[in-house]
Amino acid sequence: MLRTTLAGLLAHKLRLLLTAVAITLGVGFISGTFVLTDTMEQGVAKTFAKSAGKVDVAILPSRGAGKGADDETGIPADVLRKVRGLPGVTDAQGAVRGEAALVGKDGKTVGDYPTFGLSVPTGRLLRFDVDKGRAPSGAAEAVLNQEVADRAGYKVGDAVTVLDHAGRPHRFSVVGIVDFGIDNEVSAQGGVGFDAATAQAMTGRKSYTEIDVLGPDRAAVAAAVGGSYEVLTGDGLAKRLAKGAGADTEIIRTGLLIFGLVAMLVSALVIYNTFSILIAQRMREMALLRCVGATRRQVFGGVLVESAVVGLVGSLLGILAGIGLGAGAVAALSRFASEVPVSGLAFAGRTVVVGLAVGVTVTVLSALLPARAATRVPPVAALRSELEPGGGRFRLGRVRTALTVLLGAAGLALGGLGSLQMGKGPTAMYVVALGGGVFFLAVVTGMPALVRPFGRVAGAIPARLGGVPGRLAVENARRTPRRTATTTIALTVGVGLMSLFAVVAASSKATSAAKLAEQYPVEFQVEARGGAGPGRDSGGVVPHALAETLAKRPEFAQVFEVLGKDTEIGGRSVTVASLTGRALGTVLKPRIEAGSEAALKPGGLQPGTVLVDKLIANRNGLSAGRTVQLKTAHGTVPVKIAAVYTSPAPVGEVLVPEADFRRYFGAPGQSAIYIQDKDRVPPEAARRVVEDAARPYPTAKVYSGAEFEESVSNAIDMMLMIFGGLLGLAIVIALFGIANTLTLSVVERTRESALLRALGLTRRQLRRMLSVEALVMAVIGASTGVVLGIAFGWAATRAMAEGSVFSLPYLQVVGFVVLAGAAGTVAAVMPARRAAKASIVESLATD
Repeated sequence: MLRTTLAGLLAHKLRLLLTAVAITLGVGFISGTFVLTDTMEQGVAKTFAKSAGKVDVAILPSRGAGKGADDETGIPADVLRKVRGLPGVTDAQGAVRGEAALVGKDGKTVGDYPTFGLSVPTGRLLRFDVDKGRAPSGAAEAVLNQEVADRAGYKVGDAVTVLDHAGRPHRFSVVGIVDFGIDNEVSAQGGVGFDAATAQAMTGRKSYTEIDVLGPDRAAVAAAVGGSYEVLTGDGLAKRLAKGAGADTEIIRTGLLIFGLVAMLVSALVIYNTFSILIAQRMREMALLRCVGATRRQVFGGVLVESAVVGLVGSLLGILAGIGLGAGAVAALSRFASEVPVSGLAFAGRTVVVGLAVGVTVTVLSALLPARAATRVPPVAALRSELEPGGGRFRLGRVRTALTVLLGAAGLALGGLGSLQMGKGPTAMYVVALGGGVFFLAVVTGMPALVRPFGRVAGAIPARLGGVPGRLAVENARRTPRRTATTTIALTVGVGLMSLFAVVAASSKATSAAKLAEQYPVEFQVEARGGAGPGRDSGGVVPHALAETLAKRPEFAQVFEVLGKDTEIGGRSVTVASLTGRALGTVLKPRIEAGSEAALKPGGLQPGTVLVDKLIANRNGLSAGRTVQLKTAHGTVPVKIAAVYTSPAPVGEVLVPEADFRRYFGAPGQSAIYIQDKDRVPPEAARRVVEDAARPYPTAKVYSGAEFEESVSNAIDMMLMIFGGLLGLAIVIALFGIANTLTLSVVERTRESALLRALGLTRRQLRRMLSVEALVMAVIGASTGVVLGIAFGWAATRAMAEGSVFSLPYLQVVGFVVLAGAAGTVAAVMPARRAAKASIVESLATD
């Protein structure tokens, strides 16, 4: 039986290759994911090993260490002095890290957030690569990382201005361009390097983030510093740093593997359909095997062996394809994300094991039901001709009908629970996602019964416009409901997920725009982007003089400030804010969830009262009417919670009256200016006025509501593009399934096609018939996916957040159906050409 199975496979090489294509693509994606992330991890590990290899012992703050007297975490200077006095220590240097804002050539600080100020070690402990120039060695010298140098247009030899922790400007000469290694914060915000003493002066930091030591062994250093700090060897430091940076690759790997699993699900559907067709086509062959003595077990085993061989071939090809995909991704990463180190291509044995295991397992599992069906073929079937398998009117039967109804009801119930009954947030969205998955199973179960009516609707226009070939194609798609259902459901998965993401993306953009317009109607915002020293709030302060200047301008209807301070309420850390003037309740209109609505009226927030954000209230067990203790600069004071509110505007977690804020804290820890322009004032003219007024203040950054909305829209579009590209693999696999089904169907209907040719159907008409058949199948699958995607996209939008706005991207969802139909038609090109080339006489003579 084994020899018979293998001989059959070798005799039908094309059939073997077509069957393996789907599994090749799925395994290729998974293998490529492992190759990409393994290569990234290898580069990260080598980079950190090279850097940490220059250190014998490293001292780090203990994890979970609290803040010291200066309100900053780190290692005190006396620890460094103690280590330097140890026997055998040849050098010990402390690492300093804080904010030091670089000023660009336009007089404004570079970037949306201040650059980091870092100490650059000297001698053998210099762990950074100096790409150009040299390391800094004096109070007037600095180095830049390549990204910030390119962004600001600075080079070695230029003079630059850097703001210290108090916002005071200092001039430095750029003496080098330094690679600070894999540092996400420095890569995003930029880094300015100084010698250790200058770094402490610029950042205001008195303690060290790390102490690197040359000379002694780890035990001696650990004994000297005690158990308050972590003491690592150079190798241990390299592993720690690599593990921390490797967290990003784990996230990337997990995300890509999720899409790989979707691809494998679609592959399983394609493989199942292919084997079902093959078993149906080989009914006589199976019956003859039974006639010559093959048992049911042998027939079952033969089909599984065939599926295992197909899975093995497809998986091996998939692993090779994965290496190519991974190499391409690594090349793209090296070109467009140069901060991620890659060195060579990592190909682990795990990649081969996982690829083979997943590919073969999925293929064999997908072939179980067709193999079981093969054992039911009676020997007498070898003596008679059967109707086309899967043809005729399909009825679900009682069990299948009950299962479809049960799964459908459960899916709808879960979707309704998550979108209409539960509190908004991630949990509700997970419930909606579960409901969508359950309802999809109902569609899979009941789809064969829906193919005939769906086919009539999807094929109405092609049948009318395509003449006789069009009508024949529509009937061909409808007469094999099981086959058509299994073929199209694979496409339903990909198009359904893409439609879901498109609906959620469009709804997110509509919700963001609506909330900004309704509750945050300001055109411009000015924020401070400067350094903040220890013990100060993380933001910067916009000069009050700028607000006064803008308030005098005739172009603006209202100018107000948002003052903020990090403190504690009821023993919990919060940011307390206040709005100047009469902005609360007029320009900024938060929604009151509990408590007094009068608190939002001008002057309605009384002295000694506060408004608390809903999230903070729920997290800390606070409620309207309750009195809590607020920590101020002069001690704690009792305040009464007047109301609990929600607002999309990031203005703080607790709101207090302006007079109370200044009495409690004096100067704010951070502030921002918000500007509402008058009607009929052109946005460009208003923007120029704000920019001109802010020009004398280096840290003042101007943002507009339109720019914020555009940035949100662009970010959502980028995510949709990424998801669409990854889900595109599932759609490609599904289209291969359609092509595979048509190819096998051409073989199955050889005599039928020849008879149609003999009755006058031309080759062009035969090709058109098969193309229209593929078009109808693709439209059935895509339309079903679009309906599911829209329905559960609406449910996900309702579950996302309070006040979410549903938006249906009509053009996108119509485009999905049109593109799927066009792709299905293209997938039919090769099968149609093969059918048209067949000889009429030879085909009619085929028994």
